[in-house]
Amino acid sequence: MKNRNLGTQGLVVSEIGLGCMGMSEFYGERDEAESIATMHRAIDLGVDFFDTADMYGPFKNEELLGRALRGKRDEVVVATKFGNVRGTDGSFRGISGRPEYVRECIDASLKRLGMDYVDLYYQHRVDQNVPIEETVGAMAELVTAGKVLYLGLSEAGPRNIERAHKVHPISALQTEYSLWSREPEDEILGVTRELGIGFVAYSPLGRGFLTGQIRSPDDLASDDRRRTFPRFQGENFAKNLAMVDRVRELASARKVSASELALAWVLAQGDDIVVIPGTKRRTYLEENARAGDLELGKTELAAIDDIAPKNVAAGERYPDMRHIDR
Repeated sequence: MKNRNLGTQGLVVSEIGLGCMGMSEFYGERDEAESIATMHRAIDLGVDFFDTADMYGPFKNEELLGRALRGKRDEVVVATKFGNVRGTDGSFRGISGRPEYVRECIDASLKRLGMDYVDLYYQHRVDQNVPIEETVGAMAELVTAGKVLYLGLSEAGPRNIERAHKVHPISALQTEYSLWSREPEDEILGVTRELGIGFVAYSPLGRGFLTGQIRSPDDLASDDRRRTFPRFQGENFAKNLAMVDRVRELASARKVSASELALAWVLAQGDDIVVIPGTKRRTYLEENARAGDLELGKTELAAIDDIAPKNVAAGERYPDMRHIDR
């Protein structure tokens, strides 16, 4: 597993990380033992970048990650997030970037993780009611206190990235980026590169759609959150599946899986980009990890661009895009 730099402050992570969200919520049934085995196998494969958030579970995913990494803290880079406010009953209560909330959240996250510090701390979503300078100022205090090593933003727009970076160096921006979500190419990647900020691509497999394993909405559990996403519904599903089938054909010609091809494509977009595909099973983890060995030539990249140009996906990324800062 090769490593890449995130930002210019010294943060180095495996180019393929592990998104842990689905181990605790949103994507159907869960198996804690298999999830922990998957995390341990990730470390064996050289995957050292683990992504979680306080809201996942809610609050359970950090606890799960903490248990899995007990005794292995020095081998990994742990990223978590704050800002999406949830109740213990799972209800969503908005977004908060208030400085006092930032301080409360890090202490709660460290307790759940069973750790003295986190390597990378993200603002999960921009709070439109709090100047980002105030939020990042409070985050910077956590660096001074030794509770956080590096700062990040998630789904922040270009202007807020620039404003935040003036307060304290931002090491990473985490935003959705994949064959069917190429919006970062419009402006965001240009801004992060100008400022020397690394890019963490979440949902690089389109929440599993780009794997080609989901052939019908009925393949998803009744409580799977993806059923509510526009791209997984009705005519959108059929149109998106047609695109994925073309990706599968191209992957088959290379004797790799659609997942490997989709991840390799994201990694080929720049050495400043890392991917954090989520999975809760060792089998898929091992398949994803192989993407780091897949090199795509100019002809293949051009063929992929032809199949999945910008705006190829039918439907919005989320049922409600109001919390996506652009």
